[in-house]
Amino acid sequence: MKYGLVIDLLRCTGCQACAVACKAEQGTPAGISYNKVKLTEIGRYPKAKLRFLPISCMHCRKPKCVEVCPTEASYQHEDGIVLIDKKKCIGCGACVLACPYGSRTLLTSLNPYYEDRPLTPYERLKLGPYKVGTVVKCDFCNHRLEGGRLPACVETCPALARCFGDLDDPESEIAKLLKAHKSFAVKEERQTEPSIYYIRI
Repeated sequence: MKYGLVIDLLRCTGCQACAVACKAEQGTPAGISYNKVKLTEIGRYPKAKLRFLPISCMHCRKPKCVEVCPTEASYQHEDGIVLIDKKKCIGCGACVLACPYGSRTLLTSLNPYYEDRPLTPYERLKLGPYKVGTVVKCDFCNHRLEGGRLPACVETCPALARCFGDLDDPESEIAKLLKAHKSFAVKEERQTEPSIYYIRI
């Protein structure tokens, strides 16, 4: 089994629902986003348009972050998901520098969303597991997968632009989608073999 994600860029409207759903599910501190949607302006007036490219951890088959981690805090699960063991992470930042996608962040503080106000009950609940001095990133909502649910970004996407599943199963929806359409991965030249693919039907 190898989990992966396919994003249909013609369906993606850049609504940021994936980014908001991720923040709500993971309870990330202020200033931290695991899901980002990059905007690029294409063409010139009057035929200019925006192109959207959602970016998160690519859960590479050959993750550079895992290679450089001195404590083996960054590791790859048997299902392909790249995870971080918070107990082993020493916050050296080697993995942050090694990641070609800018998908990792060294947590230097736990900032509330409302300055000069105490943490809300939701923030107190969600920020509890976070530890200053460790690295954080997308984990494909591993806790949801263990319960048989999809990642929050996939479940929330109103345009149905995201398809998540087992890349190694030829009968899975994601494998059929990749077989039927041309796809690409970001920075393929880095030879990390990302598990997030993009299609333009």
